Amino acid sequence: MIRLSNVKLPLDHDEQALNDIVLKTLGIQQKQLLSFNVFRRGYDARKKTNIFLIYTLDVDTTDNAFLIEKFIADQLVKESPDMTYKFVAKAPTDLKERPVVVGFGPCGLLTGLVLAQMGYKPIVLERGKEVRERTKDTFGFWRKKELNTESNVQFGEGGAGTFSDGKLYSQVKDPKHYSRKVLDEFVEAGAPDEILFVSKPHIGTYKLVTMVEKMRAKIIELGGEIRFSSRMDDLHIEDGQVTGLTLSSGEVIKSKHIAVAIGHSARDTFQVLHDRGVYIEAKPFSVGFRIEHQQSAIDAARFGKNAGNEILGAADYKLVHHCKNGRSVYSFCMCPGGTVVAATSEVGRVVTNGMSQYSRNERNANSAVVVGIDPSDYPGGPLAGLDFQRELESRAYVMGGENYDAPAQRVGDFMKGVPSKALGSVKPSYTPGIKLTDLADSLPDFCIEAIREAIPAFNRKIKGFALEDALLTGVETRTSAPINIKRDANFQSINTQGLFPAGEGAGYAGGIMSAAIDGIKIAEAMALSINENS
Repeated sequence: MIRLSNVKLPLDHDEQALNDIVLKTLGIQQKQLLSFNVFRRGYDARKKTNIFLIYTLDVDTTDNAFLIEKFIADQLVKESPDMTYKFVAKAPTDLKERPVVVGFGPCGLLTGLVLAQMGYKPIVLERGKEVRERTKDTFGFWRKKELNTESNVQFGEGGAGTFSDGKLYSQVKDPKHYSRKVLDEFVEAGAPDEILFVSKPHIGTYKLVTMVEKMRAKIIELGGEIRFSSRMDDLHIEDGQVTGLTLSSGEVIKSKHIAVAIGHSARDTFQVLHDRGVYIEAKPFSVGFRIEHQQSAIDAARFGKNAGNEILGAADYKLVHHCKNGRSVYSFCMCPGGTVVAATSEVGRVVTNGMSQYSRNERNANSAVVVGIDPSDYPGGPLAGLDFQRELESRAYVMGGENYDAPAQRVGDFMKGVPSKALGSVKPSYTPGIKLTDLADSLPDFCIEAIREAIPAFNRKIKGFALEDALLTGVETRTSAPINIKRDANFQSINTQGLFPAGEGAGYAGGIMSAAIDGIKIAEAMALSINENS
């Protein structure tokens, strides 16, 4: 087939327009066109008065080879790549030791699934509960302020991505088309087909719940084993080789191939790895607030008269500003038509995050507005970033009233440096609740200075961003893990053979898709290592 890229059409084009532009681009007649399908559809809204759709099309004609040669110098007309996933190995018939995957978020899920599909019958360990029980615990915390430290937004089947906007796109390089494997598995598990072609696919929490259950069932059907409420409390290493682990129950599992896909909030597990001598480095991350606007205002600012268009959906944005003090401020995890959620996993701490359902039809848009920091801001060793996060989260807990309400402030008051006394037109979506205050006390001074500089700059790009009634809620600290568990070219720890650091918690991903892609890479690396040592 032939792939046509950067095919532009008006937002309101009819069905025939795609057919016609294929004929025109390739210079062929209708009888030569056998079929075409949309590989990807995005939009360009830089000029809201002239929004157009951008397609990538896969086309089949009677003369594919001739046309590919004819357009050999045209970068927008190429042979369609083979995106079929190909397994790199097959489990030996006398498999002596099963691989272990610690963590069952997007990374651990794909690691376990691909290992199972190759016949390795993995044991997958998850410290939290299965997804429906976990959902009950999470909503229980939001409604009743009853925190289960092992079953919450961060811990449990599906990982932190289950309670998020469900974004399925990333900026990672993907020459082997792993992302297509991920999307195909999601569609097979019940995700809408459109995630295969829209440029910014998303799913939303409720759809993710049922998908995760179906993927779990597939792993089990293929001989894998999933164990919930199974936290890794120790790691066994002999002469630089991992040999097994101990669970919180006291059970010992022996294996020389263990993936740690533990997510960015498994602080106690980070400590275990560090205590056992696994090489870890501190790394940069970001902290800040959630900002809320009415979604209708963001739609109008981005799409103008086209706001509400079904194809465009709820508008999002991506913003960055480089400040005079040398810091960068950027929007992160933007959730159109979503809610701000309580995301702590530890007692006496407040953490915010964002979540959307598939419909993205809630009243507010929300996004993190965060400031980049690096290890020089929190000196003290590889795990010093954990203490930095905890200090900010504990401070937010106190500022919120020590009951898991979050400290919040109107943007206008934040810019003036005065505490908020009353809400304006933007109503908070955060549950359990908020307490109006002065957020200047919640973050280091350099962060407050940077965010105050960035908000007017963002307003020049998104009209109304600096609306006085927009609401800031603190604090956002779990943008990524503050550590990097270094690994070698074989995806193993640089000083612990058989240990495969994976996903967001190890510092190798930043969202559902990148974590899932890393999970596939880890599964392949584990399989090749097992076969090599069999």
